[in-house]
Amino acid sequence: MSATLTANWNYPTRVLVGPGRLAELGAACKGAGITRPLIVTDKGLADGPVILKARAALAEAGLTKHVFADVRGNPTEANVTAGLAAFRAGSHDGVVAIGGGSALDVGKTVAFMNGQTRPVWDFEDVGDWWTRADTKGIAPIIAVPSTAGTGSEVGRAAVVTNEATHEKKIIFHPLMLAKVVIADPETTIGLPPFLTAATGFDALAHCFEAYCAPGFHPMAEGIALEGLRLIKTHLPRAYRDGTDIEARSRMLAAASMGATAFQKGLGAVHSISHPVGARYDTHHGLTNGVLLPYVAAFNRPAIEERMGLLSRFLDLSKPGFDGVMDWLLAFRKELGVPHSLAELGVKDDRIDELSEKAVADPSTGGNPVPMQAKDFAKVIRAALSGDVGAAAQG
Repeated sequence: MSATLTANWNYPTRVLVGPGRLAELGAACKGAGITRPLIVTDKGLADGPVILKARAALAEAGLTKHVFADVRGNPTEANVTAGLAAFRAGSHDGVVAIGGGSALDVGKTVAFMNGQTRPVWDFEDVGDWWTRADTKGIAPIIAVPSTAGTGSEVGRAAVVTNEATHEKKIIFHPLMLAKVVIADPETTIGLPPFLTAATGFDALAHCFEAYCAPGFHPMAEGIALEGLRLIKTHLPRAYRDGTDIEARSRMLAAASMGATAFQKGLGAVHSISHPVGARYDTHHGLTNGVLLPYVAAFNRPAIEERMGLLSRFLDLSKPGFDGVMDWLLAFRKELGVPHSLAELGVKDDRIDELSEKAVADPSTGGNPVPMQAKDFAKVIRAALSGDVGAAAQG
């Protein structure tokens, strides 16, 4: 039987969607068997209205409401270790992860590592390493995204930076999937325009790369296409008016759709973004937004046919690859996304290092065109100089 006719698909997460749904947090915890939750969030949210509402919802349900907020923008093993210590010290039995991708990833990893005695790096998303886990002590998770970007709320993995090697590692286990997601657009209202755009481009990159990844997964492709349409329509609205509840709601949906779709695969945007973020501590979504046109230009021979459908689906004024590229570049400019890696503080003295780490990144396997270190170096140089054409093959 052809390999293209066999596949494994997963879309199981329960999601509570709509304004005000955060008030149901206590009931969601009880439904998941959580009686002593630990809220995991980041310092920027710890004393803000979202956490206050979450604490009130838990108190109303008679549940504990302790908060752990030592989470960096690019979370590290130290963040996970500190979170795990807080989880165990408080005798907690579940995690409520609230925030952007960083807080969600740390919360999920804390819940997972509660059951483990091996180091976190032993569960990197490599082969069947996830089967090493002791599943008995893995705690249940409730996820509440406060940004519309990573889609980590519906994912079975987390990204953690190994500071010793300056590498981002993907930690994976099926039981890292949240029991319930609360997608309440009111939690995203306070996000400023810059972060609205940066996180939105993370969702865009997820949808775009998932759509372009090779392999047979029509459900993922359909979700990715609709995610791109939602982003095209609603990200500018959320950027211009952060109180636009409809736009915020649709962007939360698009973010979850991107993370659902990318089980089909990611690609070189993420392969480069991961080592760049680990080395220079850049915002992941913003880095993706910078890189996307350069990687698309490199991948053009393999994705040109798909761009014809995408341009029609998005109702672009120009058809095909050129129409999609023109839209991407204009969309970035409209939303204040920088054009080059140099504008993010990336230097040209680490191109070889970044290229080698990009080759080893697990996202590389999903790129439509196989890439070696020299190919990554070409794309990175183009992205540093701001010359999209220089990334094209030939």
